Amino acid sequence: MPTYEYKCTECGNLFELFQSMNSEPVKSCPKCGGIVKRLIGSGSGPIFKGTGFYQTDYKKSSPKSDSGGKKDSSKT
Repeated sequence: MPTYEYKCTECGNLFELFQSMNSEPVKSCPKCGGIVKRLIGSGSGPIFKGTGFYQTDYKKSSPKSDSGGKKDSSKT
């Protein structure tokens, strides 16, 4: 669910609401009861949490040991 930003046209109060996309926009200011307008936001980008994107998702934990990978040609 996105966070919408609103601004009161009467008192200038800026506030945000966490609403469903299907919810009707808020029409009155919670501070003064005046008419509000929903502001156009840029949306949010991806949020990376933890110690780092590279370290947690793509970095190999340990190098693979080379087991020789050669077939024994003496077996028939």
